[in-house]
Amino acid sequence: MGGAHYDLIVIGSGPAGEKGAAQAAYFGKKVAIVEKAASFGGAATNTGTLPSKTLRESALYLSGFEKRGLFGINLEVKDRVTARDFFYREHEVVHSENLRIIANIDHHKIDVYHGAGSFVAPYTVAVAGHDGETTVLTADKFLIATGTYPAHPPNIPFDDPRVFDSDTILDLHTMPETMLVIGGGVIGCEYACMFAALGIKVSLVDGRDTLLGFMDAEVSGALKRAMEKLGITLIMPEVVDTIEPGDTINVTFKSGRSCTVDIVLAATGRNGATTGMALDGIGIAPDSRGLLKVNEFYQTAIPHIYAAGDVIGFPALASTSMEQARIAMSHAFDLKFKDRLASILPYGIYTIPECSMAGETEDSLTKANVPYVAGRAYYATNARGEIIGDRDGFLKLLFREDDMKLVGVHIIGEQASELVHIGLTALLSGAGADLFISTCYNYPTLSEIYKYATYNALQAKQRHATAALPA
Repeated sequence: MGGAHYDLIVIGSGPAGEKGAAQAAYFGKKVAIVEKAASFGGAATNTGTLPSKTLRESALYLSGFEKRGLFGINLEVKDRVTARDFFYREHEVVHSENLRIIANIDHHKIDVYHGAGSFVAPYTVAVAGHDGETTVLTADKFLIATGTYPAHPPNIPFDDPRVFDSDTILDLHTMPETMLVIGGGVIGCEYACMFAALGIKVSLVDGRDTLLGFMDAEVSGALKRAMEKLGITLIMPEVVDTIEPGDTINVTFKSGRSCTVDIVLAATGRNGATTGMALDGIGIAPDSRGLLKVNEFYQTAIPHIYAAGDVIGFPALASTSMEQARIAMSHAFDLKFKDRLASILPYGIYTIPECSMAGETEDSLTKANVPYVAGRAYYATNARGEIIGDRDGFLKLLFREDDMKLVGVHIIGEQASELVHIGLTALLSGAGADLFISTCYNYPTLSEIYKYATYNALQAKQRHATAALPA
């Protein structure tokens, strides 16, 4: 069945798809979205970003974790938390976000086609609808924003109902007593923390000897200690050899050690959702993981076909996906609106405690032979930190030593993913120590730690200078 012609067809309605479509429509372009899932929003809304962060808050609330010992009492989970308790708020948030996306699409007068889109020619897509009908659409420009799906290593029996990936874990019906998380990346660490906070005995296995190696080593080490304090058994470096389902699940590792658990969560990476789109037929070749290669304007090998979001790989964050799509559409239609991604991006890891960072690490500065000083301030010596009972959080600022320009921000503790934005703004504006020293922060607030971390860095610089003086 023949369809309409559009200025832009977007395939996928996740953060990149929605924002890219809205950007073009805002500037008067005729836009259509093709979405094969029953709900809008992609993984960010339905299985990833929002669900997992909502579940984290549910775990903290249901367990009383953040208030333990705060008022001289030890709050525990008084009744066993059910799966319905745990997932109730997640379902509410996902539903609300789906309604918001629908309203945004309607507001921008974007047409929607429900079904799987595939290219039959460089300017033509066929949409195989859920009703069995196929609609053929044409457009001047395309944006591929199909996201990713969980990778399934062959040695993990995903056909067993007790073996989950990061999407299907949302279908958990009964809370386990024990679980093994395979994979120590961001997703694995986040889920390990939230289940452990609920009193579930969690083990996490990873082939590397460091958690989240892209983070500053001091923060990574602090997170490792916090997870162990939470009761998580870290099995690393180690690799899963076999998984044998029985009355319980028996897991054997390459070293020969083993464990028995009620459920397994495999957080073993994600692949680009490009299968079935017939991209090879028009000259676009996904890599071995299904990801697409793009240039600085997010154009694929075919200039009028753009791609953005998780489907193009790192950093695969909802925040960056939105910006990538806006830049792509600005370039596609010469909108003179947004021409580049911010030079420094923030990273938020919603573990317990949460971590966040922006800019350089001590390791990256050392490798680049950039002299630097580090300044630290701790929640335990901050008035707001004392009030909320966070005794282990801290902020670390990295300054270039010669001119004390800020080059890195690293935080672990409550509100880390919010607090990092103060440092991020300073990084993007090229500010240095003077900014934090001259700023008056509300008292008592966690934000105040920026001033004291800067004082600490200035003291470190003075110590360096004194040590360099001739004897």
